[in-house]
Amino acid sequence: MSKLSTATLSGVSAKLPVPSYDRAGLSVGIVHFGVGGFHRAHQAMYLDRLMNAGGARDWAICGVGVLPGDAAMKTVMENQDCLYTLVLKNPDGTREGRVIGSIVEYLLAPEDPEAVIEKMAAPGTKIVSLTITEGGYNFHPVTGEFDAANPAVAADLEPGAVPSTVFGLVTEALLRRRDRGLPPFTVMSCDNIQGNGDVAAKMFTAFAGLRDPGLGEWMQEKVAFPNSMVDRITPVTTDEDRAMVAADFGVDDAWPVVSEDFEQWVLQDDFPLGRPPFEDVGVQVVDDVEPYELMKLRLLNASHQGLCYFGYLAGYRYAHEVCQDPLFARFLLDYMDKEATPTLKPLPDVNLAGYKHKLIERFSNQYVRDTLARLCAESSDRIPKWLLPVIRENLASGGEIHRSAAVVASWARYAEGFDEQGEPIQVVDRLRKPLMAAAGRNREDPLAFVSNRELFGDLASNDRFIRAYTAALASLHDAGARATVSGLVSERGR
Repeated sequence: MSKLSTATLSGVSAKLPVPSYDRAGLSVGIVHFGVGGFHRAHQAMYLDRLMNAGGARDWAICGVGVLPGDAAMKTVMENQDCLYTLVLKNPDGTREGRVIGSIVEYLLAPEDPEAVIEKMAAPGTKIVSLTITEGGYNFHPVTGEFDAANPAVAADLEPGAVPSTVFGLVTEALLRRRDRGLPPFTVMSCDNIQGNGDVAAKMFTAFAGLRDPGLGEWMQEKVAFPNSMVDRITPVTTDEDRAMVAADFGVDDAWPVVSEDFEQWVLQDDFPLGRPPFEDVGVQVVDDVEPYELMKLRLLNASHQGLCYFGYLAGYRYAHEVCQDPLFARFLLDYMDKEATPTLKPLPDVNLAGYKHKLIERFSNQYVRDTLARLCAESSDRIPKWLLPVIRENLASGGEIHRSAAVVASWARYAEGFDEQGEPIQVVDRLRKPLMAAAGRNREDPLAFVSNRELFGDLASNDRFIRAYTAALASLHDAGARATVSGLVSERGR
């Protein structure tokens, strides 16, 4: 068995495709924050395609880890010369693997922030891209304003501070480029946030303005923040995946990536210093991303929340188990058809009915083995951005909201910390303690969970929402998740 590295590529190539290009001849054009599974199955994969086609030689990626926990990724990337195996798990059970080589360097900011800053400040860097999760943008879930009180952010704003956050690092690099007479790089968000580029622009310029009002104004005027919509289901890598890569391909890869066979990237064309020709490898480069991102966030992402809590409480542990159950599949399609779709913008080039049924097919792929625990994690960063906008728009228009309200209730019931068999639930959320404390009062005070105005705004004072929410929560307590979903499927619009 070959331990994956540059030296072993010739041996590895007998069992799976490897980079056909000379990686030694690549130069870094992109610095990327957040080198997790999704980035490696998506943006890095698209660049690898371009490089295999003979292009993008000056668009290689330097990955950056910002958290101390990213040290594990740094170790793996260094030991494997930044190579890794990407395995697609097809719905028919077949698997397709290839070695990806578009990442050529990895830096750990807590270890050497100066190296990270200088890499971004280098003339060859034209794009700084981000997959820092929905919670990484540091904005208030209701007001949308930058949270300057965040302790890490406040520390970075101290005079003479060594930057530790993505805001501090990126802003310092832009400052150096300005002072050196270099044009600013483009900041490209690849996270699941509506208007992710617009949000990134607001947050980064807010930070810069707090540090130096003139710098904030310069960034607002000069730095491009294109919007994008990204889509590929990429579960967390497991030891079983590592063993599969070893058995199927004879490769010892410490951190392979597995994903579904579907991929999509819709990208706003706003790159003053240029960009790779992404459209040559399947990326949709457009003027306006918003209709596509609303479709994805409110159909795919919100549906993930619609299935994960109900499914977990009902005893399922994987997304495919839930979506292979006709009752839950019907509930998700009803949510998409009757609550999400009315809030979308026109998409004349998209078959929405086909897209929604394709989502159920993707969720049902048993070989991807996407865990419900992953989908249930960090809900306080997800529900306010993906589902609550659907509820608010339908409340304003008189549309249906009882399915969406029931999903919120299923989150509240999940946050109580035990399933219907009395087994403990490991709630993973940055607000775990206050959420579980509020959920612990659900039975005595059915509004305890949604009274958190930091997350839900004024929804707890909306009579129509409260009627739907409390009815679903009572049903979850009295009848259980499956009976609650059955009732929702049998109901007509309210």
